[in-house]
Amino acid sequence: MNYCDVLLPVPLTGYFTYRLPPELATLAQAGCRVVVPFGNKKTTTGLIVRVHQTAPQDSTLIIKDITELVDTQPVILPGQLAFWEWIASYYLCSVGEVFKAAIPGKMKKVAKKKIKARAERIVINDEGIDLLGEKIPLSSSLMPQLPVLSPAQQSALDSIHASWQQHSVCLLHGVTSSGKTEIYTHLIAEALQRREQVLYLLPEIVLTSQLTTRLKTVFGDHLGVYHSKYSDAQRAEVWMRQLSAEPYDIIVGVRSSVFLPFQRLGLVIVDEEHETSFKQQEPAPRYHARNAAIMLATRTGARTLLGTATPSFESYYNARIDKYGLVKLTERFGQVQLPEVEVIDIKELQRKRLMQGAFSPALLQAMREAIDAGEQVILFQNRRGFAPSVSCHVCGWVPRCPHCDVPLTLHKRTGHMTCHYCGFTAEIPGRCPACENSDLRGRGYGTERIEDEIQKHFPSARIARMDLDTTRTRTAYEALIQDFASGETDVLIGTQMVTKGLDFERVSVVGILSAETMLNQPDFRAYERSFQMLAQVAGRAGRRQHRGRVFLQTFNADLGLIRQVVSNDYEGAYQEQMLERRQFAYPPFVHLVTVYVKHRHLAVVDALAKEITLRLRASFGTRVLGPDEPPIGRVASLFIRRIMLKLEPGLPMPQVHELLSQLRKDLLGMKTYASALFYFDVDPLS
Repeated sequence: MNYCDVLLPVPLTGYFTYRLPPELATLAQAGCRVVVPFGNKKTTTGLIVRVHQTAPQDSTLIIKDITELVDTQPVILPGQLAFWEWIASYYLCSVGEVFKAAIPGKMKKVAKKKIKARAERIVINDEGIDLLGEKIPLSSSLMPQLPVLSPAQQSALDSIHASWQQHSVCLLHGVTSSGKTEIYTHLIAEALQRREQVLYLLPEIVLTSQLTTRLKTVFGDHLGVYHSKYSDAQRAEVWMRQLSAEPYDIIVGVRSSVFLPFQRLGLVIVDEEHETSFKQQEPAPRYHARNAAIMLATRTGARTLLGTATPSFESYYNARIDKYGLVKLTERFGQVQLPEVEVIDIKELQRKRLMQGAFSPALLQAMREAIDAGEQVILFQNRRGFAPSVSCHVCGWVPRCPHCDVPLTLHKRTGHMTCHYCGFTAEIPGRCPACENSDLRGRGYGTERIEDEIQKHFPSARIARMDLDTTRTRTAYEALIQDFASGETDVLIGTQMVTKGLDFERVSVVGILSAETMLNQPDFRAYERSFQMLAQVAGRAGRRQHRGRVFLQTFNADLGLIRQVVSNDYEGAYQEQMLERRQFAYPPFVHLVTVYVKHRHLAVVDALAKEITLRLRASFGTRVLGPDEPPIGRVASLFIRRIMLKLEPGLPMPQVHELLSQLRKDLLGMKTYASALFYFDVDPLS
């Protein structure tokens, strides 16, 4: 009798054994999809992990038959499952959850009829020849098409090669507009000449359009794109092509691209490696794509390059202790100067009643000069919507989300108030329900309100807004970027999306409307993120032969952060924060694991959190902090509690993770807590 161990896309540990019907015995193999019965009158698509003849030892188990064999060839490569198992182990989730996240949705749907797999497996030797002796098609004239490097860029490229002789991972710390992309292009061409594949990771979908246009002029059809704004069918097509005899040599994509099959991966580039978007928050696996990509490269023998103008403090620390190589590129391409940053004390201007809404006179004058000269302006406000909240001007009543502990955000365009956590929407009330007064006002400034006010100041200006509300589709964000790049837009207003490495040659003025807002977050990384975001958005100003101007509006001009941004003093910011983190035991000096507990009933969530804390302290002592309530203590009608583990280097992490997994299994096995959500966030971002 033949059996199969099958991986299912469910949050349950282990694999499930099914009986393999005789007519499928000669066709089934590890890596093929199968349709299997699961639960009461349900079927699902799983993945064969192993074919064997060993019956389960538990004779009481009812072994069900595989319903259908979907593939005749594997849809994953042998090393992929091991990589998924590592992610599951490290990030404390099930392999089934990794499987669910990794495979495009279309490939997990129950098949109505047998799907013919298009993958053709090949084996590549050292000379790039497949077993049939045919050359893998590559452009014969890549090198003449490459951008010419400046002396500084060439020196950095040579240093990267030298670094890779000692370290498999190299950090490229290059100031904004230093031409890191040109260096990446040369490295990609070299990898393709060696018949290697390249994974080029970006933190946001918004960056892929501009970058792929540049790369396709050099690499043409050797380049494929993979991200969630593509349809499910398109992503499944890319997946299957990567298994074929002619896969894409280069994949440009966001974090989910690490799960794609690569037959001969030789180079991994993680651009803007500091970006928090690389960390998956919900649902599991809560992995960090940068760290997962480094592990993927290690497993395949590939080299990794991390690139950014503002390295994450953990990556920079790894470079400083010689775990990673470090290459610095300190001058902008074409010897363009870094922008001139002018600090504007808006508290003083408000006292003198000189502010015009959210804008200082100096910023408005600079914008007027830029627009009149045919140049462009970027305004950064890290809040979307019209106003962060609404309040009654008489009694102070503020409408709040009924499901989350947050005020509703006013979206004037749609005429609704929206919760940005659960999606709840409500009509804007005509009167205050507390005092029945009709004087309800938006408090604060979101990007939508900034857009309205700029239109009043500059009626003839062409204005665009880049935030989550305006970039929900691929065509929408591509159109925004294209219009701005081609000069069809004069002023671009945006949230953190505008900070992420976009390259626009006509931008002469950048306005940062409220610089210290992010510092108010109760997060040990708030200072780091604030410096990175401000430095990155300031770097959008001044390209090619023109020095840009940055107007940094702040309520506290004496902040050390402001001085460091003005002087582009990354090293100072890093050193200052390392002293604090060492003193108070935060990464990179400890390993963090946050335990989250959620339930609809407050009493249950409090009881479970206390029980978890007691059990953890029995094993980890003072390394356990909490339980506490996060800044937003209820989301989507679920109360939230968290416990933090600070684990020093040297602890046996596999054993720690095993203990934590067993703790979760034991407590969720109790009837009282069975309906609770209990999960871990390994290496959390806050």
